[in-house]
Amino acid sequence: MVKSVLKFVLWTIVIAGSVSGCKDTSTNENTDTEYSAGSTTDLKVDFKDTGIKIQPTMYGVFFEDINFAADGGLYAEMVKNRSFEFTLPKMGWLEPNSDRHNLNTNSGFMTVIKRKGTTGNHNYARVEVKNDQGYVLENEGFRGMGVKQDAKYNISVKAAKQSGNIQEIHFQLVDSNGEAIGETMIEPKGTEWNTFTSQITASKTEKKAKLKIMFKGTGVIDLDMISLFPEDTWKGRKNGLRKDLVQLLADLNPGFLRFPGGCIVEGRTLARRYQWKKTVGPMEDREILVNRWNTEFDHRPTPDYYQSFGLGFFEYFQLSEDLGAEPLPILSCGIACQFNTGELVPMEELDPYVQDALDLIEFANGAVDTPWGRVRSDMGHPEPFNMKYIGVGNEQWGPAYIERYKVFAKAIKSKYPDMIIVSGSGPFPEGDYFDYGWEELKKLDAEIVDEHYYKPPQWFRDNATRYDEYDRSGPKIFAGEYAAQSVAIASPDNKNNWECALSEAAFMTGLERNAEVVHLSSYAPLMAHEEGWQWTPDLIWFNNLTSYGTPNYHVQKMYSTNPGTDLLKITKDGKALTGQENLYATVVKDSNKNKLIIKLVNTSDKAQNVSIDLSGGDVKSKGKTLTLTSPELSDVNSFEKPDNISPVEAEFNSEGHQAQLNLAAQSFTILSLELN
Repeated sequence: MVKSVLKFVLWTIVIAGSVSGCKDTSTNENTDTEYSAGSTTDLKVDFKDTGIKIQPTMYGVFFEDINFAADGGLYAEMVKNRSFEFTLPKMGWLEPNSDRHNLNTNSGFMTVIKRKGTTGNHNYARVEVKNDQGYVLENEGFRGMGVKQDAKYNISVKAAKQSGNIQEIHFQLVDSNGEAIGETMIEPKGTEWNTFTSQITASKTEKKAKLKIMFKGTGVIDLDMISLFPEDTWKGRKNGLRKDLVQLLADLNPGFLRFPGGCIVEGRTLARRYQWKKTVGPMEDREILVNRWNTEFDHRPTPDYYQSFGLGFFEYFQLSEDLGAEPLPILSCGIACQFNTGELVPMEELDPYVQDALDLIEFANGAVDTPWGRVRSDMGHPEPFNMKYIGVGNEQWGPAYIERYKVFAKAIKSKYPDMIIVSGSGPFPEGDYFDYGWEELKKLDAEIVDEHYYKPPQWFRDNATRYDEYDRSGPKIFAGEYAAQSVAIASPDNKNNWECALSEAAFMTGLERNAEVVHLSSYAPLMAHEEGWQWTPDLIWFNNLTSYGTPNYHVQKMYSTNPGTDLLKITKDGKALTGQENLYATVVKDSNKNKLIIKLVNTSDKAQNVSIDLSGGDVKSKGKTLTLTSPELSDVNSFEKPDNISPVEAEFNSEGHQAQLNLAAQSFTILSLELN
């Protein structure tokens, strides 16, 4: 994901200056047709079978661990730095009444010990409790810990007694005032490592709770993997995913889940790239990595942002299965982020990277008697995940990418000829990088090319025709990352406002109308923590207690829950509606539900009447409309008003073979009618 675009600040400022908002003029910039607010625009649906199918993957979700989306977000672990593996191994941990420099007040202290060997879990904490003055250890969580009254939270800790007689370890949830709002304890036994568990029931809802640990007795004890999870996770899985966030994803009805990124795939350096093999197997053996977004932006430094990989490749595949979405993993092609170091692995050293791709396919699809299929089976999923797609590189560009892509494609197709490979056209939707990438990928008969665009709202409205002239016999399109930028790319002032969402709705009519060539699409980024974000805008916002979908989320949901199966045509005077009179439209048939689905976007600041001729088909008179609108283009949703902009459903009756609608100003409307 291109978010380290600091080298392009001037470029983004120039582009941002072109944003002028949705215009209401007597002459739309895309046409010479004049109109007035009181006139009616006549449209016609052509029911002839175009032979073009809407792919089940047309609308999906793209997940990247940015904005605390995984640790502190989707992955429900509440303890930050649970195994003391951060570069500063005490980060996240507090010793409020320990003073090593004053023996009169020193009740104890913690020391981080480095293990011998090469295990992924390198460190553990050694706690010495010296007297009865009450040594305390606290974890601050991810900008606090969100706990809900009467909810249950599961404690787990690995412990090994070294000396003395520490009889009990007490765990408390404390509120922002330090008052206990839930407590439990364990009795550590033995000098060997053992896992101890218990449960806390919260007596109060608190957004900024902490975990407080106290000890009964004195002595030395080693601690590791100190963990706190809500019991109520997605599908009730122990130590699983945050339920409300997954539900928001499930409600999108995604056709695919792209993971794990994004620029974190590449890493700032090759040593810090995402390596999927380090994210599977026992949780305590997964080696953590500093998140590449932790200090990327001066405006939002987050030095405490790491990846625990509790949400690893197995969990991504499992989540895809839960959502009924095709898994689409993206792997490093041996090029670090070209906006950072651009470090290249030499071609003669590329084999391990290629082998990672081949091994991933075996992990996802291999029989249980294969090496990586056995790893999957041992993790609790003997059945294959039936992965069909794999991405090579995130958004690399230039000859170095093409040279490496060739090697990956040859190796993958030789062993797995049916695997569909997703390639990339670089970080921008135009320019030299883009043109070169497309030219070379077409020569290589690439199957799917990933295009990214972070642009002003006007660009999205103007580009509803982007794919009209694309070669139907060439590579298919994955609109893999896009979002209208209200200010400028990488600006902290970007908002998920209604103008951005409305402009994306207009643009998406062009994606759907060109379903013959566009096979996948996804907004990005997906999620952002209220206090932990680095990049805006984002589809879903959350804090430690609650979450909500932005207006952009509702646009995506309206498309993805009304995708249809077959593309039809809707025209004005025989031409597709691509912005004439500030109107955009597309129509599909859903042969599974026997429905006609018409999507209409009015970007004018005045309501418009449309009359749709349905005489070519056998359509029932009764149907439904779903309308998303807001009076001001600057309007947003928020934690205080999460449903400020949300769809409104209404009954609809057509008049004979004519569907008459009044499209609200600056609105997105879906009309669904049953077919006889």
